[in-house]
This record gives sequence, C-alpha cells and structure tokens, in this order.
Amino acid sequence: MACHGEANEYHAWIVIIIRKGGRLDIGAWFTANEGLASLPAFTTSLALGLLIGLERERSPAAKAGLRTFALTALLGTLLAMLSDKTGSPWLLVAGLASVGYMIVSAYLDDDEDEDPGTTTQAALLICFGLGAIVWYGYATLAGMMAIIVTLLLHFKPELQSISKRLSRSDIQSILQFAVLSFVILPILPDVDYGPNETLNPYQTWLMVVLISGVSLAGYVALRFVGQRFGAPLLGFFGGMASSTATTLVYARYGKEQALLNLAAVVILIANLVVLLRLIMVSGVVAPGLLPQLLPMLFGGALAGGVATLMFWRKMRKDVDLPIPQTSNPTELKTSLGFGLLYAVVLFCAAWLSNYAGSGGLYLLATVSGLTDVDAMALSSMRLFEQGKVAAEQAATAIVIAYLSNLAFKFGLIVFVGGRTLARHCAPGLAALAAGLIIPLLAGLWI
Repeated sequence: MACHGEANEYHAWIVIIIRKGGRLDIGAWFTANEGLASLPAFTTSLALGLLIGLERERSPAAKAGLRTFALTALLGTLLAMLSDKTGSPWLLVAGLASVGYMIVSAYLDDDEDEDPGTTTQAALLICFGLGAIVWYGYATLAGMMAIIVTLLLHFKPELQSISKRLSRSDIQSILQFAVLSFVILPILPDVDYGPNETLNPYQTWLMVVLISGVSLAGYVALRFVGQRFGAPLLGFFGGMASSTATTLVYARYGKEQALLNLAAVVILIANLVVLLRLIMVSGVVAPGLLPQLLPMLFGGALAGGVATLMFWRKMRKDVDLPIPQTSNPTELKTSLGFGLLYAVVLFCAAWLSNYAGSGGLYLLATVSGLTDVDAMALSSMRLFEQGKVAAEQAATAIVIAYLSNLAFKFGLIVFVGGRTLARHCAPGLAALAAGLIIPLLAGLWI
C-alpha cells in the first residue's frame, strides 16, 4: 500500500510537470494531492495565531501567549474542516465552548490579586473564530481582522490615554452623532417630495450627518491638539470644526500685538481648510462635479497657501495659542437648524434655477453664503446630481457662496479684531479669493 501511494504521488508530480511545460507548480501539486490541499488554510491560521500571540506574549498579565494563540487558531480551522466534512456544525460549537471553558478555568485557578482583565480572553475567542473562517474561504478578511486585533492589543496605553482625555461633553458629542447616523437616518423615507421633487428627508438628513461628521472630527481633534502643536494644526482642525467660530475667536485675540501674526496665520489656515472640506464633500456627494470644481478650489488653495506661508515665517513660535471653543456640531438643535437651512436653500435654489436662471441661483449663493457655505454647496451638488443644473452653474454657485462667506469673515475681522489685524489678513484672503476668481472667469470666457 505504501508503495502504491508513493507511485501515485510520483505520477501526480510527473503529470503536473508535463502540463506546466517542465515548470514545477506547487499550487497544482497541492490540488493533486488531496491530503495536502488544506495545508494553505492551516498555514494561514498558524500565521494569524502567531501574529496575535506575539503581541500577547509581551503582556505580563496575559495567561496565553505565542503557542496558545497559534494552537487556538489551528484548532478553529481543524474543527471548521471537520464540521464541513461531516456536515455537523456542533463540532465547531463544541470547540468554541471548550476554548471558553479553558479560558475561564485558567483565570479562576489564578491566585494573584491583580485583575488581568478580559482582553486576552476575548482575543483568544476571536483567534479561534478567525481560524474557523479561514477554512470557509475568508482568509483575506481573517488576515485584516488579525491585524486590527493586534493593533488594538498593542496600542492599549494610547487608547486608554485618549479615553481619559475625552470629557463628558466629548462623549456626548460622539453619542449624539451615533444617534444622528444610526437611529434617525435609517428611519427617514428616501422619497422626493414637494415642488420639483427637491425635498428628500433621507438625503437632507444624510447631508446633516456628513457635515456633522466632518465638524465633529475637527471638534474632537481640537481637544487633543491643545497648544502643543502650534498654529498650523489649530488652524486646520479649527477650520474643520467651524471656520467662522475660529475666525471670530482669533479675531478677538488678534488685538494683542504679541498674537497678531499668530492669529492671522490661524485665520488664514482655517479658511483654506474650507476648500479642503468642499473637495471632500464633493467627492462623496457629487464626484462628477470635481473636474469642474477642482481647478478653482486648487487655484484658491495655492494662492492662499503661498500668502499664509509668508506670515508663517514671520510668526513668533514661542507664544501659546488660545484654543477656539466651537459649539458641539452634533447637538440635535444645531443639526435640525442646519437641516432646515439646507432644505430651504435647496428648495430656493431649485426654484430660482427654473424660473430665474443662473442669475437667481448666483444671487441665492451670495445671500446664503454670508452665514453658511455648506448649505449652498450641498444644495448645488444635490441639484447637479439630479440633473437640474449644469456642472458649470453648480461649481460657480459654490465658489460665489465661498467668496460671500469669506467677505463676511473679513467683516468680522475688521469689527472684532481691528484694522491692524485686518491689514495682516487682507493679503492672504485677497490672494485666496483671486485664486478662485481667476479660474472661474477663465472658465466662463472659454
């Protein structure tokens, strides 16, 4: 029998070499030898178990290390294979229960007073599950999950530090955003209502979630940036949270001579970030508008960035910066207010584009942009996606709304910060505006 088996194996090698033109194909050899066809799955499971176990081996509190995790992953694959071959899923269930029992027993038998926590136990159960799904053809997903699990285990101190630094209001903001995204949004009807079928509850609230998410990222990031990383990051995250609030805060501090250049830099960066926000939002809501919109936004960012860099070189780096206290972007009152504003602007934009042409749309962009550029930008993108306005009209309306908003902020700088700060900010804001207007005019004349 052994000789017969060896002959069959030898014959399989010969067939593979002949079919492949004399080249040895290991994958084909695995397929030809049924007993080894499952070896890649077990090899993958072993690698995943070793990866997670390598990190746990370094933890003094963990009762499982490199070998335990590797064996657990292999056990998951082995029992998944047996369940598949025998048609009995209870083998896999029994294996999972056995792993859980051994984990509990190991920690109950420990006499140390130190509480090791439940991280390693959870990681072992996940490792068993990853080994099981490798057998069912999800090796790539298992690999991704193993890397994520290892990262979560390794960066425990950093994650604990982040959690401790979040205040109660920060946690509330995150929870409120979760309510906006996963409670309110799914129950809204995705149906068009009203004149011109422009009002869609689901799409309107989706825009609220989008803007709230972007603003929340900047809002939370401001809590971690503090005064340690200087003007660039404060301006960046302040612009992501609320460029208007950031401009107002630093316009007040710009009255002090020591903070003059610093305030100007933060204000300019915050308003440059609005262009980045528009690119990000357009990429999500109306990617087809980007070819028309990008040249103007890039021109503004380039011109404004050069002017900002000049002030950055003059800035005194040894002065601490105040942190702008922006409002919570995910509060229900704030979200409802933005949703209502967006719906009104969208309705007016659709009506004006039908009855007053592009001139009416641009007039609305000028007026609505004074207080909020996001509502006009989103409504223009939405109308473009619906085919109710051309790409040139939508892009022009967005740029006009931004320029109107920029003029409003410059007025804030003049009245709140004074003429000295206004003179410092004027060249950068003018360069930013010129970088937008020149490509806009060029596009209109071509």
